Amino acid sequence: MTESDTIVCKPTRWFLLRALVMLLMFSTFAVMFCMDGSSGYRNKNEVFYLHQAFQTANTKFTERNQGGTLTPEAWKNFAATQTVDFPADRSVLPTRLTVPMAWPEILQDYERMQPLNWNLLWREYTKTRGINESVPEEPYDSRKIKEQWVVFWICAGLALTIGFFLLRTLRRSISADAQAVTDQRGRRVAYADMKFLDLRKWDTKGLAFVAYAGASGSGRIRIDGLTYGGFRKEDGEPAEKLILRLRSSFSGEVMEYAPLSSTPPANTPSTTETGPKPE
Repeated sequence: MTESDTIVCKPTRWFLLRALVMLLMFSTFAVMFCMDGSSGYRNKNEVFYLHQAFQTANTKFTERNQGGTLTPEAWKNFAATQTVDFPADRSVLPTRLTVPMAWPEILQDYERMQPLNWNLLWREYTKTRGINESVPEEPYDSRKIKEQWVVFWICAGLALTIGFFLLRTLRRSISADAQAVTDQRGRRVAYADMKFLDLRKWDTKGLAFVAYAGASGSGRIRIDGLTYGGFRKEDGEPAEKLILRLRSSFSGEVMEYAPLSSTPPANTPSTTETGPKPE
């Protein structure tokens, strides 16, 4: 058998696609929660309390203008002394915000402060400021903002973990030549040192386990056919070929689920099972 006959099982498209989708998903979640925790919820709080200021201004204007006695100068003098009623906890507000904050100038304009006109003023003000005119139903307290950071760190941790395993797997492969199998960790195990081959999960999950002891050392190899090689017919079913190579060179005990009428390969002691059995 020549070097060209060596079967090499590289990371499969199935694994790479799943890993990339999960990496993208958790990375997107991390970015979204980071934005909400750092500025999103704080900006929404600013909108909420500014909107309340417009409602308050409308109420005050209506109260003071009963009977039409309120003059433009009197209203301007009053409105100029008013401030937006922000909460005492500054951690729930944007860091750029200067507090106390006076009522917006548009609310000090007597001519424009007409009854039931404050919604139009609010739309004009938000358009000028470049902020969202949609108002949250309630403000976000510090606990809710902290929750965004907690979820951010969870998603960021998951994204980093997936990224680590993705990069690590990309550099790995499982191969089988005429003398031995080299697993994804680079351990080369000779067929002569293999004592036990567990194929019970091969047909259902693409998993096989090889126990070995001898000149190659002792331990267990985990062969994951869905991650390395795969079973795509158009690719030549590399994982299936690797197992066939291993079985043809293997002389130890084999455990697998098989039909009662099946016959084990020649010269290969085999233990077959017809039902589930705990490992």
